Amino acid sequence: MILLPTVLKTIGVYTFYEKWLEGVITAEGMPEHVGIILDGNRRWGFVKYGEQLNGHFHGAKTAEDFLVWCLDLGIRTITLYVFSTENFQRPQEEVNTVLSIIEREARKLLNDERIHNHMVHIKAIGRLELLPESLRNALNDLEKATAHYNKHYLNIAVAYGGRAEIVDAAKRIIDEVQSGQLDKRSVDEDMFTKYLYTSHLPNPYPELIIRTSGEERLSGFLIWQSAYSEFVFLDVYWPEFRRIDLLRAVRTYQRRKRRFGS
Repeated sequence: MILLPTVLKTIGVYTFYEKWLEGVITAEGMPEHVGIILDGNRRWGFVKYGEQLNGHFHGAKTAEDFLVWCLDLGIRTITLYVFSTENFQRPQEEVNTVLSIIEREARKLLNDERIHNHMVHIKAIGRLELLPESLRNALNDLEKATAHYNKHYLNIAVAYGGRAEIVDAAKRIIDEVQSGQLDKRSVDEDMFTKYLYTSHLPNPYPELIIRTSGEERLSGFLIWQSAYSEFVFLDVYWPEFRRIDLLRAVRTYQRRKRRFGS
């Protein structure tokens, strides 16, 4: 009971700060495309429960909330980095757990009215052939059901690696040049971008990339597309990520001066 006033005071401060952030960020300066590296699930699970796998379940709920927050703010495109090609090297129990959670979330999104009301085009990006068949089917069903939407875009980066993406794009270009479908003299940066996993997006270049858990690296996330992205690294584990953290990141982004090398 002694702690209750302190807790209420803390809640009040956070509520005030969130309202203040809402007032200072502008709709005109909102990033069109936000990428986010969902990091810290395992560490949070270990700290909170003494074991790592529980963190992935809580992280999935945070990802659901994050999508809603972005839709409310009018952010058009979101790319979630949920599972890398390197993550297959983790213990098999953990790999199976994470992939089953992704499949469960994909099936939930298929029937989520918010997805259809906001006309969210959903696509999985990565080396999907590495995934279990049931997960590939769930992601394929989700993509087909939302393929005609173009108001918002949600990309699920799973079995994804930025280097792998560039290699796959290069292979496709080489095949088309060798078959005579493409003149090698026409290959430039704009052309190359059209062969990446993100080629379906109206804007494949994220203006803002967020990483949680305090780590400050991309870990292969959107290497080509992030050349001029703004980075915000937050010292909070992904399951504890709150709307106020997204607002903080957007405010940081809006305070920066983007020059694109000029």
